[in-house]
Amino acid sequence: MSDISQAQASLARGFNDPARDSQTAFRALMYAMARPGVPRALEARLSPPAPLTPELAALALTVLDYETTVWLDPALAGEAAVVDFLRFHTSARLVTEPEAAQFALIADGSALPAFSRFAQGEPDYPDRSTTLLVAVSSFTDGPFQVEGPGLPAPVGFGATPLPADMTQRLAENRALFPLGIDLVLAAPGAILALPRSVRVREEA
Repeated sequence: MSDISQAQASLARGFNDPARDSQTAFRALMYAMARPGVPRALEARLSPPAPLTPELAALALTVLDYETTVWLDPALAGEAAVVDFLRFHTSARLVTEPEAAQFALIADGSALPAFSRFAQGEPDYPDRSTTLLVAVSSFTDGPFQVEGPGLPAPVGFGATPLPADMTQRLAENRALFPLGIDLVLAAPGAILALPRSVRVREEA
């Protein structure tokens, strides 16, 4: 077996059915973006190299391709198996500067970098911003409330782990609208989106 064949054989597998599985993940992502703060089920039948979670991997394999740039947090970038997995299955270009990335993958929600480190978009092109895909361990019904487009009434949400100043970060991000980053949290079996258009406050 050639060196290339051996390297490919050692890679974790991607989607079993790339077309169907990526469509399923994309629909879950679109639903989550349309209903901010509301978890959407995502069955990710993947076993990527740690610390890349199955849900984070499913999102990556869905939104990344050879035309996109992606930044990995130190936990992910430090694992050669993760880098090889993403390069092989997505062909995305890895960048070392957060502001140069269209997407950022973050394995530890508690170590979420400052939003200001990422591209915020431009007045004429607000879509030229970074979307953060962040792994968390679980979702809860509090201590935050989300309101905004797509929600007829405020909804409660929470996620663990997140930085202690998350409410302030999200408020500052909302103040930049239509600029700012979009955030997608990925927990075991589900994802939840917090686009820049929402307002988030702590429950009284």
